[in-house]
Amino acid sequence: MNNAQLNYHYADILVVDDTPDNLRVLSTALIERGYKVRCTKNGAMALLTAKKDPPHLILLDIKMPEMDGYEVCEQLKLDSSTSHIPVIFLSALDDVFDKVKGFAVGGVDYITKPFQIEEVVVRIQHQLALQAAKAEIYQLNNALEQKVRQRTLQLEEVIQQRDREIVKHKQTQKKLFYQALHDALTGLPNRTLFMEHLQKALHRIIRNKDYLCAVLFIDLDRFKIINDSWGHAVGDRLLIAISHILKECSREVDTVARLSGDEFTILLEDLQDTQDAIAIAERLLEKLTAPIHLGECKVYIGASIGIVFGSVVYQTVNELLRDADIAMYRAKALGKGRYAIFDREMYDRTLHLSQLEIDLRYALERQEFLLHYQPIISVATGRLTGFEALLRWQHPKMGLIDPGDFIEIAEETGLIVPIGEWILQEACQQLYIWQQKFATTSLYISVNLSSKQIQQFDLVDKLAKILDRTGLNGKNLKLELTETMLMDRGEKTIELLFQIKEQNIQLSIDDFGTGYSSLSYLHRFPIDALKIDRSFVSPIDAEGKNCEIVRTIITLAHTLGIKAIAEGVETSHQLAVLKKLGCDEAQGYFFGTPVNFQLAEEILVKNV
Repeated sequence: MNNAQLNYHYADILVVDDTPDNLRVLSTALIERGYKVRCTKNGAMALLTAKKDPPHLILLDIKMPEMDGYEVCEQLKLDSSTSHIPVIFLSALDDVFDKVKGFAVGGVDYITKPFQIEEVVVRIQHQLALQAAKAEIYQLNNALEQKVRQRTLQLEEVIQQRDREIVKHKQTQKKLFYQALHDALTGLPNRTLFMEHLQKALHRIIRNKDYLCAVLFIDLDRFKIINDSWGHAVGDRLLIAISHILKECSREVDTVARLSGDEFTILLEDLQDTQDAIAIAERLLEKLTAPIHLGECKVYIGASIGIVFGSVVYQTVNELLRDADIAMYRAKALGKGRYAIFDREMYDRTLHLSQLEIDLRYALERQEFLLHYQPIISVATGRLTGFEALLRWQHPKMGLIDPGDFIEIAEETGLIVPIGEWILQEACQQLYIWQQKFATTSLYISVNLSSKQIQQFDLVDKLAKILDRTGLNGKNLKLELTETMLMDRGEKTIELLFQIKEQNIQLSIDDFGTGYSSLSYLHRFPIDALKIDRSFVSPIDAEGKNCEIVRTIITLAHTLGIKAIAEGVETSHQLAVLKKLGCDEAQGYFFGTPVNFQLAEEILVKNV
């Protein structure tokens, strides 16, 4: 089957990914939809396969050993036998720089993991449809030229025949080009057409120093929730409704486009003042905050908007769109439902976070992580009962970094899973060493788990292996989980916790009272302790006032037959109140700050 004959619903697709699960999920879903699918696990094999028997489209992972997806795409585009093959990147990298690089090396689209199969299929169909459209135009042109040559001897008939054919050809060509440059669902200009308009706007800025334009990057705040709860049909109707709202709030000279998914952009041209762009953004937010009626459904969506103003400092449209995207993410970080105007500080912060993410990917193998230990004390006796293990990053250039500056990045990238496994291994190993050195088996080590870790299907097996490797008894390990993590998956989480308890491991709920909790569920969790958040302990004054919530949590814990542990204890009167209320254990700066293992040993010497 050549390109001119391509039926894009039954095309040949090459999937390149070094993760077997991804290959299995993608190939199964695509084969079920009638596609012919071939799979490879590395870049070198992908190049050989594509050159030997070129597919109609390639789904390409970026992060692969030896040769990453960017290099594979570049080599495909350099070879005339494979340069025509459209490449769609599939990657967990969600940074705007990764996306820009994907398009710069020749990719036609970029899908962020974890992906939705339906979105992948729609993106594939769009690219194959574009290829088929181009091939059909090429074929029509060839057919037309051949007819003209064959009938040159019959001049009048040829002229008449050609004039019917030309009209049809132009109509078909116009239709195909429209489809190639517009979003199939909303009818709005797509990324390609938007970038063309943006390029023209940059040229006007260069020619006319008084010309002012702006780009609004709009991301819907609750679209995934609505799409998952109401279904894709309602989701599509919502996107169409959103497109109408964007058009209504903009002007005739402006370009409203749908980039992908729930991301829209507006190019505001020939502005008189920067306030004009701000006024449009505020009008959009007002409209998108109000309920949207979709027949029998009434939905609330909201949006975050990034604003960037055109300037001669921008050399390419990708730079301008990048900064609008950065501003949009800033608006989300500030609480969503608002706009943010791009400035240099945002760009510098994005660069810093991007570099931090790169460094974080190598920190584990370079052994840059270390643990600090904060003592946990028995309120009744004042004796040491255990330590909480807290992660620190000894960065080679920036020095010691607290987890608050990098844990969110680790969560977003999935790096928290191997890092969390390292923390468990290191903490258990260190406690076992102390047990042998000081001949004590009563102390426990407390470790925080992340939501990503409890979603791992092999977590229980990993815990068993760590205890086996380190020699630590499960009763000396306490795992801390938040209320939100416990409630996230309901029955599945309860089942997982009981499997963990089979290894004698202790469980506690961290920051109790600050997250989403359900008292009706609490008694079903096999937990050993509730940790009282520091925000409830701090208000306790010298007269013992402001302790009502603390008293309630302690009573609740004891009613359930478990311990109450107070965090953030900083004064003697706080400790006295906690002791009076019957709190079991406590930690905080009053007893000691988190310290390295050498200083933790000094604490052990005094308490064993």
